[in-house]
Amino acid sequence: MKIKSFHIQCVAVPLTTPIKTASGTVGVSPLVLLTVKTDDGLEGSSIVFTYTPSMLRPVADIIGKLESMVAGAPLDPSSIAQQLQSRFKLLGTHGMLGMAIAGVDMALWDAYARFHDEPLHRLLRGKPKKIPAYGCVGLDGAASGAQQAAAAVAMGMRGVKVKVGYPGVEEDLAVIRAVREVVGTERALMVDYNQCLEPAEAGRRLEALSGERLEWIEEPVFAHDFRALASLACRTAHPLQAGENWWSAHEFAAAGALGATRRFMADVMKCGGVTGWLEVDAIASAMGLPLSSHLWPEVSAQLMFASGACGTEGSWLEYVDWWNPINETPLQLQDGFAVASELPGAGIVLNKRAVQMYQA
Repeated sequence: MKIKSFHIQCVAVPLTTPIKTASGTVGVSPLVLLTVKTDDGLEGSSIVFTYTPSMLRPVADIIGKLESMVAGAPLDPSSIAQQLQSRFKLLGTHGMLGMAIAGVDMALWDAYARFHDEPLHRLLRGKPKKIPAYGCVGLDGAASGAQQAAAAVAMGMRGVKVKVGYPGVEEDLAVIRAVREVVGTERALMVDYNQCLEPAEAGRRLEALSGERLEWIEEPVFAHDFRALASLACRTAHPLQAGENWWSAHEFAAAGALGATRRFMADVMKCGGVTGWLEVDAIASAMGLPLSSHLWPEVSAQLMFASGACGTEGSWLEYVDWWNPINETPLQLQDGFAVASELPGAGIVLNKRAVQMYQA
């Protein structure tokens, strides 16, 4: 069976509740939808999130350029990933090109799992395990934060992550404590600075947060400043979390070697798709670091069920429903834990009517 063609569509899906972060407000999901078709009629799908609508067409165009490089090749996701990484070694596979390659990789793995009539986690020799999910609270102040946390608790989430990075640490603390009042001590509470602090200020704020019993503190400084992260990791009682903005397994290995963080978080679109995630998982397992997911709950849950670094203490699935309107098989939760899908594929079945409705 060989790859025949790509079908690419662009959509903009409004969020039910826009989420504000230190890096800006996300009110709509600009998505490139890819369907890979094989010569015997098999299909595999993926979703690429471009964060900002202005990048929709450029990313779609890049994915389109990759079609000629893989058309006619056997349906072998790992080999094609290696081929594309080698092809662009001089240019580098970060940014939009990395997102495009990951989108192709995810669609190929979806098709490959469908070919074998298996859910992706079983194809990868995984099995269901306890993967707790957490919900997110935006940078909207204490009152709104408490309301959003209450909604997450009502959904049964095992944890809540609150966005911080207000003008002063006093505001950070006020929001954290308001959310803690809602989630109590039986649920985990994480905080995320979205890279907004300079190292010196990060040191001061992390010290002020030392008594808040946090599951982790995420990206207090620039995600690629591994030395600053390592310095902060030695000075805080809470584990630091990072990885959602790292573009390859090499970056995870480099950060881990420097002690930049005690937790890894992988974004399947940024770290190289399914193939890249498997490489990151091997590194996390070797280093004894728990691995959590960023976005992509359907695909991420499949990978976490097959992961050696997930299912242990400190490993969490980030749950968002942003793309549910266009996915016929969104991830299900039970008592705040991810439910393993038994449908063939990676968990993405595009709703054609919704895709038409949200075309961009």
